Amino acid sequence: MSDYGHDLLFGAFLTPTAERPHQAVDLAVVADRAGLDLATFQDHPYQPRFHDTWTLLSYAAARTERIHLSGNVLNLPLRPPAVLARSHASLDLLSGGRIELGLGAGGFWDAIEAMGVRRLSPGESVAALEEGIEVIREIWAADKAGPVRVDGQHYRVHGAKRGPAPAHDIRIWVGAYKPRMLRLAGRAADGILPSLAYLPGGADDLAALNEHVDAGAVAAGRDPRAVRRLLNVSGRFAPTGTSFLDGPAEQWAEDLAGLALEHGVSAFILATDDAATIERYAAEVAPATRELVAAERSARS
Repeated sequence: MSDYGHDLLFGAFLTPTAERPHQAVDLAVVADRAGLDLATFQDHPYQPRFHDTWTLLSYAAARTERIHLSGNVLNLPLRPPAVLARSHASLDLLSGGRIELGLGAGGFWDAIEAMGVRRLSPGESVAALEEGIEVIREIWAADKAGPVRVDGQHYRVHGAKRGPAPAHDIRIWVGAYKPRMLRLAGRAADGILPSLAYLPGGADDLAALNEHVDAGAVAAGRDPRAVRRLLNVSGRFAPTGTSFLDGPAEQWAEDLAGLALEHGVSAFILATDDAATIERYAAEVAPATRELVAAERSARS
């Protein structure tokens, strides 16, 4: 049982398809008005049927008022980390502190290589991601003396000026599944952001993910509770329950509360492109889940 004690966040995971040019942004507006905490967007820069995610995030920031926005997750091989740092800080300042950074090492290397980037092995991509996170944090450290200097194998930054500092402490959430990436997240990131659908054992795999993250954090002298456990989920509202997240809102709340209390998941990001589903998730599932988790935590204490 691993309850890391974070307040619960609820969000939407949106698909930026070019066939419906304004849908993803319109749904971010729906999520904002409905009271969700996050609106996130897939990032596949090599996919011509998707809008460019960074452009979309900027447009969505201008259309929304309260909700936080993030890639889910941004493709680091196609987005230089020093540029990512400055673009995120700039949009965070312009949006009043509403930008987070979901980051991935890249998963579809045939498509990435076709865009002109050198293919990396799995081990190299993990190393490159860790170096990229270091570059990003150094750029954001605007009050630190001297220019940025990172002597990595994949990213060498010598003499870059620091800043701007973002408006708030932007969280770096890493899309991670394998042990090396999970330990990296424990060492260097603010959270992990896997998708439940990609875990072969479903929710049963979350305990193993947590063990690797915790081990990485402890080895780096960090408190494992500092690393938030986020999760992309999908489901269907139905009059009666048949399986996980397939049933009425009350069942959804029980299912998500179980993941929060047993595995420490503290952010549930629902993959959907339906406005009514987003509104029901925000109005019925989010508050009921929070109530269940708060009651159980109170009973335990």
